[in-house]
Amino acid sequence: MAQKYIDIKGARENNLKNINVKIPKDQFVILTGVSGSGKSSLAFDTIYAEGQRRYMESLSSYARQFLGNSEKPDVDEISGLSPAIAIDQKTTSNNPRSTVGTSTEIYDYLRLLYARVGTPYCPHHHIPITGNTIKEMVDKIMELPEGTRCTILSPVVSGKKGMHKDLLNDLGKEGYVRVRVDGEIKYIEEMDDLEKNKKHTIDVVVDRIIRKDNRSRFYDSLETALQLSDGLAICMTPDGETLFSSNYACKICGFSVPKLEPRLFSFNAPFGACPTCNGLGITQKVDIDLLIPDWDKSINQGGIRYYKNIVNTENLEWQRIDALMKYYEIDKDLPLKKLKKKDLNYILYGSDVAIAYTLHSRSGITQTKLEYIEGVCPMIERRYRETGSAFSREWYGSFISNQECPDCKGARLNEQALSVQIQGKNIYEFTQMSIQEARQFMAHLELNDMQKSIANLIVKEISNRLEFLDHVGLGYMTLDRLAGSLSGGEAQRIRLATQIGSKLTGVMYVLDEPSIGLHQRDNDKLINSLKEMRDLGNTLIVVEHDEDTMRASDYIVDVGPGAGVHGGTIVAAGTPEEVMANPNSLTGAYLSGRKYIPIPKKRRKGNGKKIRIVQAQQNNLKKVTVDLKLGTFTVVTGVSGSGKSSLVTEVLTHGIQHTLGKAHVQPGKVKAIKGLENIDKLVEISQDPIGRTPRSNPATYTGVFDDIRTLFAQTKEAKLLGYDKSRFSFNVKGGRCEACQGDGIIKISMQFLPDVYVKCDQCDGTRYNEETLQVKYKGKSIADVLDMTVDEAVTFFDSVSKIKHKLQTLADVGLSYIKLGQSATTLSGGEAQRVKLASELQKKPTGKTLYVLDEPTTGLHSDDVKKLIDVLQRLVDHGDTVLVIEHNLDVVKCADWLIDMGPEGGDQGGTVVCTGTPEQVAQVESSYTGQYLKPLLERGHYE
Repeated sequence: MAQKYIDIKGARENNLKNINVKIPKDQFVILTGVSGSGKSSLAFDTIYAEGQRRYMESLSSYARQFLGNSEKPDVDEISGLSPAIAIDQKTTSNNPRSTVGTSTEIYDYLRLLYARVGTPYCPHHHIPITGNTIKEMVDKIMELPEGTRCTILSPVVSGKKGMHKDLLNDLGKEGYVRVRVDGEIKYIEEMDDLEKNKKHTIDVVVDRIIRKDNRSRFYDSLETALQLSDGLAICMTPDGETLFSSNYACKICGFSVPKLEPRLFSFNAPFGACPTCNGLGITQKVDIDLLIPDWDKSINQGGIRYYKNIVNTENLEWQRIDALMKYYEIDKDLPLKKLKKKDLNYILYGSDVAIAYTLHSRSGITQTKLEYIEGVCPMIERRYRETGSAFSREWYGSFISNQECPDCKGARLNEQALSVQIQGKNIYEFTQMSIQEARQFMAHLELNDMQKSIANLIVKEISNRLEFLDHVGLGYMTLDRLAGSLSGGEAQRIRLATQIGSKLTGVMYVLDEPSIGLHQRDNDKLINSLKEMRDLGNTLIVVEHDEDTMRASDYIVDVGPGAGVHGGTIVAAGTPEEVMANPNSLTGAYLSGRKYIPIPKKRRKGNGKKIRIVQAQQNNLKKVTVDLKLGTFTVVTGVSGSGKSSLVTEVLTHGIQHTLGKAHVQPGKVKAIKGLENIDKLVEISQDPIGRTPRSNPATYTGVFDDIRTLFAQTKEAKLLGYDKSRFSFNVKGGRCEACQGDGIIKISMQFLPDVYVKCDQCDGTRYNEETLQVKYKGKSIADVLDMTVDEAVTFFDSVSKIKHKLQTLADVGLSYIKLGQSATTLSGGEAQRVKLASELQKKPTGKTLYVLDEPTTGLHSDDVKKLIDVLQRLVDHGDTVLVIEHNLDVVKCADWLIDMGPEGGDQGGTVVCTGTPEQVAQVESSYTGQYLKPLLERGHYE
């Protein structure tokens, strides 16, 4: 009989304390607990890691060298495991070629659909394109002047790798003498072997004819060419060449489309990609606003930022541009905004005639030149492409921004691909529709009987995938959206939709907070999707804090009771009702209502000042004008895809950063942002890692490690030995262990086995050499201090107020359990965000700072959310402004002011539904946030 439980015995991974737990199979199971309690260690590092490892071990050692291996987790025994699939938040692609359509494979089916049942239309005359008859081709050639030399070619190979020996041999046997290979005509007999790994284009020379009254010879030659190349022929003359297609060409202008095949619609293949942007939809050009940040300044005042530090010097670049300005008599003392457009264009894009000028080098050598002088824009773009120096690339890049491709207008595809339509829409227009609109389009697709028989399976696959995406709350999303712009929750739900579509049974799915980024309204869709996966006969192990999801689950495992060293045990396990009744469970206390986050009695009115966003139109925003009250705790909320991030991140945050001259930041589309003089600092606290190497840790990021090193350098031992502050750094030579270069671990490559990380035997993992470790402060070495938790360090440095203050801020944001030297790569997104918040808390409040946070409750238990709200309220009490994008109702109910976006996602969103205090928003019937907020406020729990 099949085992009904996954039985885990002696789990010790990370902070787990030798725990034993039974998890029921074929059920919807939630693992919960405070941040750092050990949930992910149990779910991912133990259960999933062992499931993955066992699958790997079933493969041959040859296969394992390509797949990589998984290390055995620190556990005595796990029985009852099923094949495991993890759906986490960490695998979002930042590749600019990856979109929602490509990552869900819908785009692959779309390419096939357009290739099989699409109709090409002439982009100039808007009429359907049909194939030319041979008579029409001959008529076109007969329009050429008499005596024109014509070569009829047949394109037999188009951009394919290989030596193509067999083809060339066959052509020779059939009597063909010449071919055009990669643009060069050659005799077949005299040809060298082609490069095997290079793409080649081969056209057979069918006939060479001088245009006279010889229709029949042209007819025969074209017929032969069309047979050889499946419907294509080329007529080459001294003036150019014309591609004829028995498949598709416009009757009026001759615009032709190659044979319709799926690769024509791929922006990742040269046949379909726009040649200007190579399928990216954007080009990297000099942004004039970055080059000229202040139009009121003159050139001599450094108005052109690139020349700012070399104006009127002997620098060779300045001498060139100065010669150009003298030639065109451009006034260098005139404000740039008053320069004639023609004169400014000479400076930006170069001279239109060759100019004679003299260069004087510092060594005294003089050179006289006559040449077209390059403008600053093409020069920056050229050097940005050509430089091999990272420093130079960063400097030139500070003037460059991504701009929409001027040819394809962001569509990524060439004119031929975009000319093919189905029911009036080309493939790019299809991907611009929201998933809900695309579902409607596919449901009402009108095809004739023949097209239906061809496209039946394709349409079914596309419709199914669109339906799954809609069911997990992503109906607002468009298929052309970049994968890199997705939040962790969105990317996870896309992969979840793919798994629902696969309809696998008997699988163990491990999910990491799939509710992230979801409004309460959309949560029900997600819960139904999870239940659907369970009902197929799968086990769902979900790391989650959302109360609705927990109540809908079959079984809850509460890990805790605290975080870090204070966690790692099973506090409660059972049905939601059993956990609620357990007096030891913190989660149960919040679920049952015994514990709660109180609602503030008073809502702040602000300091009377505001920032006004005027007519924001980024993405789906519909000319939104809204005020941000300064000196308040403001929350922007609304359903997924309603325009919250577009308004806060792209318009406001990027707009402020662009105003401050931050390079590479492209502000969102907005008429104006007024009132920026009322703030003196912007602090954006994102969930990006605080460092990408094991050397970065909370102590180094918050700056407290500098103070600790200074303290050690002031000890008697350090002074006697002549050690300064740098001696106690593990990043520079001197005090660190050179065997591991201050890492404390050594990586050993094991070929087809996974890399093994072993503790450095020279320093025993302490990172420092013996001499450095001899220096002690209150009996502890610098390595002992790095191994302390924040809690322990606060007590240890109780008498050093500067250090204690910085450490206390880490404790205040709920990170008392993390170690000072804990590697940044092991911190979750929520933990990294709170380290950043703690770092900002250390600074003296100015009363004019704007803090912007994007979903700070990610990964937080209700008890941690309580601590976070206290910290945010503290920032506002100091007079600063906190602006948060959030769905968590506990945060929403504690705000002073709400901005509710919506009413729906995508095209149906992008407006402000209402603004006001939580009590005012709760009364607005059209607000989804208000509908969920109302019962919460009616329940009370005021301070």
